[in-house]
Amino acid sequence: MPDPQLPHPNQKPDGYAVLRNRDLRVYLTGRLIAIIGQQMFAMALGWELYERTGSARALGFVGLTQVVPMLVCTLPAGHFADRYNRKRIIVLMTLILAAVNLALAGISATRAPVLLIYLCLIVSGTTKTFMWAASASFLPQLVERKDLSRAVTWSSTTFQIGSITGPAVGGIVLHFTHHAAWIYGLNALATVICALLVNQVRLHHVAVLAEKFSIKTLLTGFSFVFTNRIILGIITLDMFAVLLGGATALLPVYAKEILHVGPYGLGMLQAALPVGAILCSITLTHRPPLQKAGPAMLWAVASFGLATIAFGLSQQFWLSFAMLVVCGLSDNVSVVVRHTLVQLLTPNEKRGRVSAVNNLFIGTSNELGEVESGTVAHWFGPALGNTIATGAMVSVVSGGVGTVLVVLAVAWLWPEIRKYGRLDGT
Repeated sequence: MPDPQLPHPNQKPDGYAVLRNRDLRVYLTGRLIAIIGQQMFAMALGWELYERTGSARALGFVGLTQVVPMLVCTLPAGHFADRYNRKRIIVLMTLILAAVNLALAGISATRAPVLLIYLCLIVSGTTKTFMWAASASFLPQLVERKDLSRAVTWSSTTFQIGSITGPAVGGIVLHFTHHAAWIYGLNALATVICALLVNQVRLHHVAVLAEKFSIKTLLTGFSFVFTNRIILGIITLDMFAVLLGGATALLPVYAKEILHVGPYGLGMLQAALPVGAILCSITLTHRPPLQKAGPAMLWAVASFGLATIAFGLSQQFWLSFAMLVVCGLSDNVSVVVRHTLVQLLTPNEKRGRVSAVNNLFIGTSNELGEVESGTVAHWFGPALGNTIATGAMVSVVSGGVGTVLVVLAVAWLWPEIRKYGRLDGT
């Protein structure tokens, strides 16, 4: 007898049905607005820092300001997400981010020391650490278990739409105003709107964690991750792939020194990754949940590495754009699989702490990847021709090669991933 939870074999998948959930729509709308502002901010920040310092290492330090708060605050953030109302945590942290952006607007407008920018980024990184743990564990509560992969796909889609719109709009604003302060102010407005919308979500998280704050409760997330081989394997794969293969920190260098396309071209390059991810999301939306999720993730990350190598070697704008689109498409498969499995395989009372550990590994690899990219470019530029462009190319290509090697290692060490099948929670 067929399982009533499974769709009929001849039934066409309805990827839009999950959007009939009012709370999910409100949450995703707020998330979209916040992401547009954040992506505008990231583009403007990179451009301003490179314009004021002329240093790839200064771009890498942005990642460092985000890593340190993650390392210090991840465990408390997970504990808070399991012990207190997750929606209230998200709203409060979002409002703090708005205040930080207003401070950055003032610093930028007055050309205050760059050190103050980094101090604001440390506060921002701390705030995001608490917000990410709460929001990642909040999303599964908005939908039924069987709809989680769809919800994750749409959540990823909103992120990618924002990532396309944000840099493009940011590039236009920066082109006409020639000042990043305007963009920081717009980001502050976007975060306030996001907080107001999330506050309209009707669902209220009822905390079930009664344990007091202790080393044992803090380490629960780590214990769970390290005893679940599938979660450990996919987190390891994504962590090292992002650490080695990310080229986004060096996009200002490519735009100015290699491709010669200016701030508008930089916005286009930063939009290329989410364009690929949107194409992936559209495909996933109109197909049943992945039936061979593990192999799909391995092939996707390998493709990400190969496209990164091609981008690193390219000196033609449209070829570079196309390779970044491939990177975005491949990366989105990995994101959907990882986020869905982490939430499906984790009990609700531990989701905050496990999500915090997941965010720690992936978030720190994102930020440390920026540090690694900037540092390698800084080292190899003078060593191989005394140009930052040469160093940037060495950094990106070597990272792509490293990503492919990581896929081979993970496929060998975690055979469970090669065999993992359905992604519909059944």
